[in-house]
Parts: sequence; C-alpha cells; structure tokens
Amino acid sequence: MPRYKLTIEYDGTVFGGWQRQANAPTIQDALEQAILKMCGEQVAVFGAGRTDAGVHASGQVAHVDLERPWLEERLRGGLNFHLRPAPIAVLAVETVPDDFHARFSAVRRHYVYRIVNRRSPLVLERDRAWHVARPLNVAAMNAGAQFLLGKHDFTTFRSAHCQSTSPVKTLDMLAVTRTGDLIEITTNARSFLHNQVRSMVGSLKLVGEGSWMPEDMAAALEAKDRSACGTVAPPWGLYLTKVDYSDD
Repeated sequence: MPRYKLTIEYDGTVFGGWQRQANAPTIQDALEQAILKMCGEQVAVFGAGRTDAGVHASGQVAHVDLERPWLEERLRGGLNFHLRPAPIAVLAVETVPDDFHARFSAVRRHYVYRIVNRRSPLVLERDRAWHVARPLNVAAMNAGAQFLLGKHDFTTFRSAHCQSTSPVKTLDMLAVTRTGDLIEITTNARSFLHNQVRSMVGSLKLVGEGSWMPEDMAAALEAKDRSACGTVAPPWGLYLTKVDYSDD
C-alpha cells in the first residue's frame, strides 16, 4: 500500500479548521472527499498541523495511504480537479516510505503572522491579515520577542482547550520585521501549543503600541498564568508556511 506526502496550500477563511468535524467544512474532509471521487477509496488524510478555523497555509503537509500506486503528477492533478471550487491546492505529491508520518516525523514547523499596520481599512488583505490602525513600534516588538526564545513553560500563551500533555516547548525563532505597512512575525519550533503563536502575537501587539514594555513579555512568560497573556490575535493573520523533516 503506497504512502503519499502531499504539500498543500489553502485559504482557511471558509473552513472550520484542518480537522474533520460534524458541523463545519474542513480541509481534511475536502481532501478525503477529493480522494474518494478520484480513487474510489474512503481514506484518512493525516496533517502535520491542525490549523484552527480561519488560519491559512502555504506549506501544510499531509500523508495518505492508497490501495494502488499512482503517478505523482496524475494524483496531484486529479486531486486539484476534484477539490474545485474549494480554495485548496495540492502543490506537490511525493511517494514516501511507510514509516513517514506527516505529524510525527516533522522536526520543525514554520509560521508567519501578518499585520497590516495602517489607518485605512483592509480591502485586498481582508481576512488575510490583522488590521491594526494604531502605530506599532517594530523594534520594541522584536526586542520583546527575544525573551520567549528557548525552552520554557508556555502556560501563559496556551489555550485553555490545549490537549498537549506538557506546556513546555522550545521556541527556536521569533522575529518581527516591517516592510512598509506590513509587519511579519516569523516563528518556528518543533511543535507549538494550541493558540501559542496567536497568543504571543497578541501580547507583542501590546508591546508595539506601548501598553507593555519589551520586558513585560518575560514577566508574562514567567507568570505561567493564562490571565497574564494579552488578547489573542485573530486567526486570519496566521499562516503555516513550511514543515521540515529529517530527510529534507
């Protein structure tokens, strides 16, 4: 039974998230339905990250086992045909060993959070970035971000609904940059807690507007208390951009 690695792009606006659920359309369900139409097989698709409702991806990774072998390009083209008109595209298909797992074989996940920092409302970027009208100090935000690097208990930046067995994670990168009105907060780690990135971004926004000092990020982290976190940033600014594997 061949196993295939899928690299996927999607606009999360109309979806209830990655994971299959009864009361909302999801990316996982759309992919499984496309496979059923093309291959005639009822299968489970496993993703590298369970993105929330409204979160986008330019480099999500999934895997699926099929009964018979397919040419990679034919499978990619057929899935994209059957996914229409859903805002999902399979960018690449690769045959992988049986021990490859999209989630458990991943060694690093990369995210970017996009803020458009201007007075005027968003038109082209609506539902694809967080609109913040108040001026933000990017240098202060980046200074505050550095206090979160490394291995810590991230309870403060963890959703109350997080199912992870431990709040301890190692954050390898967190950087804040600006190009014109666009602010990008880039981060990567082996894995993240539920809502961790959006929670960190919401607190960094407080630093940027001057409500917090950069050192307040360290104090919030040390508190290990969800109430010490700033307002969680909305999902539509967040993108899963890449997943690394040991053989990459």
